[in-house]
Amino acid sequence: MSALLSVSAVSKEFNVGSRKVQALSDVSFEVAKGECLAIVGESGSGKSTIANIILGIYGATRGTLLFNGHELPAKRTLENRRAIQLVQQNPLSSLNLRRSIGASLRLALDVHDIGPRSGRAARTGELLEEVGLPAEYRTRSPAALSGGQRQRVAIARALACQSELVVLDEPTSALDVLVQARVLRLLKDLKDKRGLTYVFITHDLSVVRNIADRVAVFERGKLLEICQTDEIFTNPQHPYTRRLIGAVPVVSREEAALRDRLLERENGNA
Repeated sequence: MSALLSVSAVSKEFNVGSRKVQALSDVSFEVAKGECLAIVGESGSGKSTIANIILGIYGATRGTLLFNGHELPAKRTLENRRAIQLVQQNPLSSLNLRRSIGASLRLALDVHDIGPRSGRAARTGELLEEVGLPAEYRTRSPAALSGGQRQRVAIARALACQSELVVLDEPTSALDVLVQARVLRLLKDLKDKRGLTYVFITHDLSVVRNIADRVAVFERGKLLEICQTDEIFTNPQHPYTRRLIGAVPVVSREEAALRDRLLERENGNA
């Protein structure tokens, strides 16, 4: 499977007063077309920094990013921004409370000149239905929707742009467990239906078990390991990864046994 995104030897430094803080150190990985790569790590691991570099919010201090084989410029073009979309952790902060849901979706269509103007209002209803909301929600305010419904609108806005890569920044961490499961199922269904590619940012390994194809583990700005999701849970190579998995809630005897084996292995290496 060909790479949609290639990250090569990317480092990022921030100036904090008179000091330089190394947020990322020589990070390299690829994201294949149609896959979901989860990037996991605790606060300060660099996962949000690499997400912001992919989106063009930050520029890399060193290294290159290729998208569809072409280098991404430091100043992203409108086409770049259309192709790479973001779904934020808190959709309420990303939606304009003064605009109706339909107006927010219509804005994405207008900015990127997607589809005939005469059909864009109807298209907003279709997008809402695609994410499991009634078309008549077009007239509602974001404030009138639940957290899960607002996140579905944020996903619909990314779909409106006909994006190829969606960066999901902790998209379910503000939702309760039941709503979280429904949003994850929606994301998986949309990925399969549309052939979407995801970079899924999270601190919680348990969230990515059923959606990610591969998992990349970050700590203190470094990529520690990257492998298939089932392998990361059954045979993690790095002690830090084993500690993360040891903290994942278990739902079966098999998972409890695996957690105990990993903790024993970790304690034996202490």
